[in-house]
Amino acid sequence: MYDFTIGVRSNNFRLGLRESIAKAAEIGCKGIQLQATDGETAAENMGKEARRELLKFTQDLGLEFSALCGDFGGHGFMDPAENPMRIERSKRVMEMALDLGCNIVTTHIGVVPEDSTKARYAAMHDACSQLSIAGEAMGCTFAIETGPEPSHILKAFLDSLPGKGMGVNLDPANLAMVIGEDIPGAVYNLRDYIVHTHAKDGKMLIKTKPEIIYGAFDESELETGIGGVQYFIETPLGQGDVPFDAYCKALNDIGFKGYLCIEREVGGDPVGDITLAVNFLSKYVK
Repeated sequence: MYDFTIGVRSNNFRLGLRESIAKAAEIGCKGIQLQATDGETAAENMGKEARRELLKFTQDLGLEFSALCGDFGGHGFMDPAENPMRIERSKRVMEMALDLGCNIVTTHIGVVPEDSTKARYAAMHDACSQLSIAGEAMGCTFAIETGPEPSHILKAFLDSLPGKGMGVNLDPANLAMVIGEDIPGAVYNLRDYIVHTHAKDGKMLIKTKPEIIYGAFDESELETGIGGVQYFIETPLGQGDVPFDAYCKALNDIGFKGYLCIEREVGGDPVGDITLAVNFLSKYVK
């Protein structure tokens, strides 16, 4: 058993906001990851007073916010025309995170290419450089979610950024479903950056380019006619290809003491599946 804490993405319950937070407390979670890019909890839609009320409601139930999700969808930070808007909105999400008592914002940034001469690499590097510097100044970590590229490529990208405001949200299922990477190995590769994790499981069914799965806008690199093809399947925890024993040992080995935050994005019984996930993870948590 390790010094981890169990959390959950609140929107995965598919209930109202406060009902989701109450349900998380009821089934034994200690933390909440809040979506902060759309609806009532979008950073631009939630003023200071609403944030104070939400924080008090959550704390009164014995929970805290483990992180905010600042994912705006689309192509991440691969499109330089959209990046100024996305960077500014991301800064607002970081401000909201601090108002809610946490200092981590997670997101997908797109697919980091191995070839650093590609145009999209420059766009992503510039955007993440700005967010790294801003995050360091604010005291907030902007955490890139794993999945689109092998961990050694992501590490090299992170190593090249200025500032100290960038980190990693380690999602083991994305690594299993999209690129088939050795997951404990990815933990060791990214040990200097992991600040938050998703507890998710799944299986790869057909190997393909990550750009296809993540919807990269660089159409010259994509195959066509992929509609209807199921490349992977997300499963309840313990029923996929994530080796949780070895994965949790690796997290402990690197000194990680943060959240295993349940993410369950499919299935007909979200409350039931999340409850099963809490029970599954309990054997790894002190």
